[in-house]
Amino acid sequence: MKQAIRKTAPIVLATLALVGLFMVTPSQIVAASPFDSLLGTWRGSGTMRLKSGTERLSCNAYYTGGGKQLGLAIRCNAPSGKVEIRSKLSLSGNRLSGNWEERTYNASGAASGTAKPGRISIRVSGTVRGSMVVTYSKSSQSVSISTTGTALQGVSIRLTRS
Repeated sequence: MKQAIRKTAPIVLATLALVGLFMVTPSQIVAASPFDSLLGTWRGSGTMRLKSGTERLSCNAYYTGGGKQLGLAIRCNAPSGKVEIRSKLSLSGNRLSGNWEERTYNASGAASGTAKPGRISIRVSGTVRGSMVVTYSKSSQSVSISTTGTALQGVSIRLTRS
């Protein structure tokens, strides 16, 4: 009898382990947020378009939060000054809402848009009208901003993870 138990015990334990593996309920499976791949520090360069012309930028970007919340800060230096973009966004389904501001040019507004893995699209309305699109992978991203109502008309930057 003891020998039969010794032989079947590993089979019973393996079966129980497999059953436990497959008993995960749908509520326990959490989909990754489109924000999660952005979290952390990024560096890169690009250009800004002003009413007076175009200038080269050197940039750092910082993303915080995760899950349904995303905080972003993009700071760029140019020969004539800087660009400093900040936003706090919330995600519901694939819909975004929150705020957006550019501190140097005193532009701000409400942000709304969509998020999916690899792409965030934002529309801004307030003291400035515009859009911001962030396309990204785990190691690189592209940020494109277009605005009206301020001397800053647009920003285009490419960033890599630091």
